[in-house]
Amino acid sequence: MPSVMKRKIYVASSWRNVYYPDVVAKLREAGHDVYDFRNPPLGDPGFKWGNVDPHFMEWSPEEYRDHLMHPKAVKQFKNDIEAMKACDTCVLVLPCGRSAHTEAGWFAGRGKLTIAYIPEKQEPELMYKLFNKVCCSMDELIDALK
Repeated sequence: MPSVMKRKIYVASSWRNVYYPDVVAKLREAGHDVYDFRNPPLGDPGFKWGNVDPHFMEWSPEEYRDHLMHPKAVKQFKNDIEAMKACDTCVLVLPCGRSAHTEAGWFAGRGKLTIAYIPEKQEPELMYKLFNKVCCSMDELIDALK
């Protein structure tokens, strides 16, 4: 039996995505090294804007821009971008938001393997054609990583 290529995978998704923990676990079970933004390797809890300011949803555009320089935001951005640079693959797990899509676009733009995993009905998106694969089941996703 041929050996499976071990990939370094960045899973881009949302804090609210119910599929995320299972995807991380299944990719690790398949032998891959997976970055988990909810549990960064340095032991810090993953970043949430609510940890910067509980009223973040009320920020003006200027306040939002200024808070990008908050030490907690700077630290988590560094964690995430370093992980992105170290990974050879991105799995975008839907549904998710702007950050995850920005991360996946970064991977695709650098020619790294980029896969959208769509486990439930979603609004169609033409630009996923930029990615190497669109998978609709965990079996398809695991196969696409071989």
